[in-house]
Amino acid sequence: MATATPYGARAHARSQDGTRAGAMPVVPASDWPAPPCEAGHLVWAETVAGGNYTHRVLARGTELRLTDLTGDACAHLLLHVADRPWERLNVADTVKVQWNAYLGEGRLLLSDQGRVLASLIADTSGRHDTLCGTSTLVRNTERYGDGTPQSASPAGRELFKLAAAKNGLGPRDLPPSLSFFQGVEVRDDGALDFTGSAGAGGSVTLRAEQDVIVLIANVPHPADPRAEYVSSPLEVLAWRSEATGPGDPLWEATPEGRRAFLNTAEFLAARGLA
Repeated sequence: MATATPYGARAHARSQDGTRAGAMPVVPASDWPAPPCEAGHLVWAETVAGGNYTHRVLARGTELRLTDLTGDACAHLLLHVADRPWERLNVADTVKVQWNAYLGEGRLLLSDQGRVLASLIADTSGRHDTLCGTSTLVRNTERYGDGTPQSASPAGRELFKLAAAKNGLGPRDLPPSLSFFQGVEVRDDGALDFTGSAGAGGSVTLRAEQDVIVLIANVPHPADPRAEYVSSPLEVLAWRSEATGPGDPLWEATPEGRRAFLNTAEFLAARGLA
């Protein structure tokens, strides 16, 4: 179809209506072919290609499930509180406060204010990382020949910059990230061992404990030893649910976690949000 004129371009564009690519958002999300909940509760449904990114603002209580479809996804994640983005994911405090550098079911993602941004309520992968952050322009250029967003080997931080800009944020708003589906373990001598993926189909489910901006870059882990840039599709689904409350086993699991939930509840109550 000729697109040299505005009429031809319009006709071509309209002919694509209803076409669904392998990696794209589904709008409305309720049209997702196999929703994990009542279709009307689904608020985000997307497949993110390898070497790409996505972002969304999610309400408190929303559950977010990430799935490594074929075994080579790596979901680098950042969270910011939606109406005050200076409160954001602090990976160091997430590790320090919970006395554990390894993510898994029952762990909390904390801000530097001692409050819970999200809780990890299910995990079938077990291969995650809080230590290495994401890839950078300099490092990807050294490894693959390019790390710019439009290249065949975009760096995670460069994609985070694009996602951040679409939410009114800049590079200074991007702290170290954590990642799901490609693991790292610490040896006795302090060196890091890359443990890779648990295989296709692994998933993690997070519950937003405040209104949050979610930024995701799906790029190879910086410790991945493979010479080639390998990154496969990531499935992202989110649905309406309820935030964690007192009496929930997760709320009471540890003294540190209970204090973080109490800090969060007190702050939200003072603002009339809980």
